[in-house]
Parts: sequence; structure tokens; C-alpha cells
Amino acid sequence: MKRSHDSAAVNSDMIRRPIQRWSPLFLMPVVAAFLIGFVWPFFHGLFLSFCKFKTTSNWEWVGISNYEKALADQSFMYSFGFTALFAVVSLVLINVFAFAVAYALTQKIRGANIFRTVFFMPNLIGGIVLGYIWSMIFDGFLGYYQTSILMDKSWGFWGLIILTCWQQIGYMMIIYIAGLQAVPEDMLEAAKIDGANGWQTLFKVTIPNVMPSITICTFLSLTNGFKLFDQNLALTGGYPFEINPDGSAVRTTEMLALNIYNTFYGQNTASRGVAQAKAVLFFILVATLAIAQLSATRKKEVQQ
Repeated sequence: MKRSHDSAAVNSDMIRRPIQRWSPLFLMPVVAAFLIGFVWPFFHGLFLSFCKFKTTSNWEWVGISNYEKALADQSFMYSFGFTALFAVVSLVLINVFAFAVAYALTQKIRGANIFRTVFFMPNLIGGIVLGYIWSMIFDGFLGYYQTSILMDKSWGFWGLIILTCWQQIGYMMIIYIAGLQAVPEDMLEAAKIDGANGWQTLFKVTIPNVMPSITICTFLSLTNGFKLFDQNLALTGGYPFEINPDGSAVRTTEMLALNIYNTFYGQNTASRGVAQAKAVLFFILVATLAIAQLSATRKKEVQQ
């Protein structure tokens, strides 16, 4: 028996060695794609944020002046505030409703699979298409009130919230369902035996065990809220405008990603360096918030 065990170990070693020898060859395409598709564009874009340019091959070094102009741009700062408010409101609503729907659909109700499919389907529709669909819906609804989503920034804000929630709740619901189904049955039974009611079981047993799902969903909804672009472009395009005392115009429903886009592709090609600086600041902001959120929520996860 010992001899057969030794021979099996030798054979396993002989198989593993060729795999280890050729593994770098199989990893090379992935590494090359990562370098070409992410690392090079990132550092090239970072370099261009310190330049004045019309094309990526025709640039002039200007230092930090692009960042100074970006931070002095009232429209950029307004978009930051608008986006932050949108991200917080959408984060709360998406996760509360997604968890509530997931919790309801894991209570052994009839037709649960059909409801899961129906709730998930909006996530399969592209953002631009969703924006135009909801634009027509809001035009029909607000037409009775002699107004438009493009004429009132409050309607624009809540229109974006409704659209985003409608699209993302189903996706987050699936993640929460997976988390709820992984809650140990013995813990639920123990809570019932101890006399815990439904709310006590939910907050003391279920939610602590679903924290990994909450971490993922919070991360996704927070970053998606800050990165929202196509729905913003299709639904409101940043309208309506407000004129500042200095004569400059601010798009009152313009989010950060759309502001960067409008700056880069505006009529003044000299502002492309400023747009690139805004994009770098945008990346730092989202990355910092995402890391802080992951760090905060992971500390609350229950180790099983």
C-alpha cells in the first residue's frame, strides 16, 4: 500500500511540473491584455492631465494648472454635490428595497422564481435605452402638470433615482437572496427556540450573517451611483440650465461623469486637459470612497 501511495505521489509530481513550467505562457495573454487595456491607458491619461492637448500625440506640458481650473470650475463642483447626494439616496433606496424583496422571496411564497425573473429583467436593458424609455414615461406623466423633466431639477433628480432603482434593485436582490440562503439553519432554529420574534431574528441573526452580501451590494450601488453616465445623458442630459451671476451656465442635473464628457467634447478643445484632470480627480474620489466603504463594512461581517 505504501509503495502504491508513493508511486501516485510521484505521478502527481510529474504532472504538476509540466503545468507549472507552461503556466507563464498561458498567463501572458491575460497580463498583456491587462497592461494594454488598463495600465497603459491609466498612466497615459494621468500624464495628459498635466498637459494641454488636442490629440494624445500633440501635447504641451502645463503642470497642475489643469487641476486648478478643474477645482475652480463651478459646474464641476456643483456636479460633485449633485452626484454625492444622488449616490447616497440611491444607495439607501436600492439596498433597502433589494433586501426587502429578497427577504420576501425567500419566505417560500408561490411564484417566487417568476418574481425573481421579473425583478431582474430591467438589469438586462442598456442604460441608454432605459433612459429614453423613462424619458417618454415621464413626459407622458408630467404632461398633465404642464411641465417636463427637463424643466425642473427636482423632477430630474428623482427621475434619475427612480430609473436607477428600477434597473439595479433586481440585480442586488439576487446577491441578497444568495446571502439569505446561506444563513445557517441551526442559528435560525436556535433563535426560534430562545423565543426571538421575527424582527429580533432579522436584526440579530439574519442581517449579521448577510453582511458579506451587504458589503458587495453597498460597494456596487455606491460606485455605480458615482459613475452613472448613460442614464443621465439619455434622461436629462444635464438640463435644466441655471445662469450664474458671472454669466456662466450650470447644468442642474449633470453628474460628474457627464460633466467630464461635456468638458472634453465641448466646443473648446483647449479644455481637454482640464477634462482629463477632472477624470483623475473623479477616479481618486471613487476609489477612496470604495476602499473606505469596503473597510468599514467588512469589519462587521460575521466569520462563520
